[in-house]
Amino acid sequence: MMWGYLMIAPLMLGLIIFYVWPVFQTFFYSFTDWGAFGNYKWSGTANYEKLLTDTNLLKAFRNTLIYIVFTVPVGIFISILIAVLLNQRIRGLSVFRTLYFLPVVTMPVAVAMVWKWLYNADYGLLNYALSKIGIDGPQWLTDPKLALYSIIVVAIWSSIGHNMIILLSGLQGISSSYYEAASIDGAGAFYKFFRITLPLLTPTIFFVSVISLIGAFQVFDLIFMMVGNIVIDSTQSVVYLFYKYAFMQNMKGYASAVIVVLFFIILAVTFVQMKLQKRWVHYE
Repeated sequence: MMWGYLMIAPLMLGLIIFYVWPVFQTFFYSFTDWGAFGNYKWSGTANYEKLLTDTNLLKAFRNTLIYIVFTVPVGIFISILIAVLLNQRIRGLSVFRTLYFLPVVTMPVAVAMVWKWLYNADYGLLNYALSKIGIDGPQWLTDPKLALYSIIVVAIWSSIGHNMIILLSGLQGISSSYYEAASIDGAGAFYKFFRITLPLLTPTIFFVSVISLIGAFQVFDLIFMMVGNIVIDSTQSVVYLFYKYAFMQNMKGYASAVIVVLFFIILAVTFVQMKLQKRWVHYE
């Protein structure tokens, strides 16, 4: 047994140093006030009291909520459809699976740069295509009303491959005997999907929904790379606001309070998901 603990010691040490300790450190810093040269002093609950009147935080939570409402359900829905299609016996199946999975292994910075070029109002491919049919393309990333939704489209596109692979593994774990029995009874494709595939896939859908929701709460890279200061108020997420307070305005104590609040919100939402799974998740 000693050898077992010795083998996992490097991993456990890394987890403690880079994950566990920063959590407690951030929680401690949320009760402090930082100076210009990295010195800090205890401020009690002042940072949390300030959160209650921070309009920027309210806007950030609103933007994050809009992002979640669109990306999580739509992304999972499209991923289920694609996973079901790619679970069939079709020609070039491995090629299609690779193409859908490519965005997952592509660096987020590269994805953001490509889509930023596509969205460019002057020479982007989207507006060029629209001009060919007589439509004057909008300012995708500089219009405060469109910028957030433009980012949402990119986020959905980026998440499909990851969700699809997980859902595909869930589909392949469903026994073919269910479909054979349903075929003998004369069931059609739609009946099989809604009465067999979907119920038996709910444990995998639940897992995907949990990790997708947690990831959506933490969106940062797409916003940081794709939009500028012109529309940042209408697009910034809570994590982006944390970054701005901590590293641009040197308000590390207050920024820690922001991220601690987000941590407990994610914890609460995940707890609710765990409790509600009994109502719609069906295990074999």
